[in-house]
Amino acid sequence: MRSFRLPRRRFLTLGGASLGAALLGGCDVSDSPDVVSILDSAEGLTYRAQRLLGGRHSMAREFSAADLSPVFKVNGTHKPEGDEYAALVESNFVDWRLRVDGLVARPLDLSLEDLRNLPQRTQITRHDCVEGWSAVGKWQGVPLSILLQRAGLLPAARFAVFHCADWYEHALDGTGQYYESIDLIDAFHPQTILAHSLNDAPLPVGHGAPLRLRVERQLGYKHAKYVMRVELTDRFDNIGRGKGGFWPDRGYEWYAGI
Repeated sequence: MRSFRLPRRRFLTLGGASLGAALLGGCDVSDSPDVVSILDSAEGLTYRAQRLLGGRHSMAREFSAADLSPVFKVNGTHKPEGDEYAALVESNFVDWRLRVDGLVARPLDLSLEDLRNLPQRTQITRHDCVEGWSAVGKWQGVPLSILLQRAGLLPAARFAVFHCADWYEHALDGTGQYYESIDLIDAFHPQTILAHSLNDAPLPVGHGAPLRLRVERQLGYKHAKYVMRVELTDRFDNIGRGKGGFWPDRGYEWYAGI
């Protein structure tokens, strides 16, 4: 009899999905403290399992130029609203600055040209969306680790939080500012970059111009677009709704490893 081996990514994904379906399929129990605790524990288990199986230094697969997708879908925000972002686009982001602050010894304030003059990394990787589609793109940008080393992390720093330019007006509780966060293991991973170029061209507005996060070992919703600020912090329960990102605040897993 032929044996069947379930890939690790599918195993972890199906495990989380099965637990969610078992708990939530019959009724709306999302406000139950016991259920929330169980779900949080399940996410922690997935996180620990991914770290154990994948390790700190495992690399996402990289592809060749022949594998580039003819179309790379624009997903989420196509263009942030507001006069401030419109003015940045109009000036070709000349006045845009990236702020790196929080629990650092030397806060940074960098222009797009400053970032382009730093050591660069180019990688051709597959973007996997939680909606079920994927695309292969060529990304170029600054390894996040270089910025963190230049800023000098303070001992208490545990997370990098990415504050973005897009805003969701329908979030009536005031938590509509888009943000995302990762731990320092992913922040210092060599494939985690702040990308300013896609397929050898400046990053288009639809894909997050002038700068987006690429954290290649996680699902697409973690790859924050329109990054304006990187904040180093020891906690994120005091940001947004306290779950570490715009979509985690709304029920997605904070750790979306693949």
